[in-house]
Amino acid sequence: MTDAGEVIAAARRSGQRIAVAESLTGGWLCSALVSVPGASAVVLGGVVAYATPLKAALLGVDPELLRLRGPVDSEVAQQMARGVRSACAVDGRPAEIGIATTGVAGPDADPQTGQPAGTVWLGVSSAAGERAVRLRLDGDRGEIREAAVRAGIEALGTLLGERDRAENDAFPMT
Repeated sequence: MTDAGEVIAAARRSGQRIAVAESLTGGWLCSALVSVPGASAVVLGGVVAYATPLKAALLGVDPELLRLRGPVDSEVAQQMARGVRSACAVDGRPAEIGIATTGVAGPDADPQTGQPAGTVWLGVSSAAGERAVRLRLDGDRGEIREAAVRAGIEALGTLLGERDRAENDAFPMT
């Protein structure tokens, strides 16, 4: 299992800068990353867009997509990850990697879509492509949020690890 320190070390080695968009994790993923010494070299920042309208206003998620599918959706997660790369641009240069969390922490189901507690989407965006991964997590509200943070760190570790091993800039995004 990857930890935040490994993510920061891999990002530093590869020169990849990270931006984080969070909904259900409420800043915990970015906090986990910046708790590591040296994180300031690669973590540009984060956006907590907890309210659905903020996903459109701050991250550029399509408002019609949010209206039709709600905030807990694969495309929403991907658009959040894409949008945070630009939202956290420094000197006009967007982050090389964007990661996003959106989901239902519970205890109740999502009021808009009825999706059960524990339904989480992680979105990842880089120059090589985008993808979203659906998680079905168990536990109470805190446990679901903590598991989503761990999954986000693991996803970053996988992305950065594969980039470290790649002979070119291709990352197998699906």
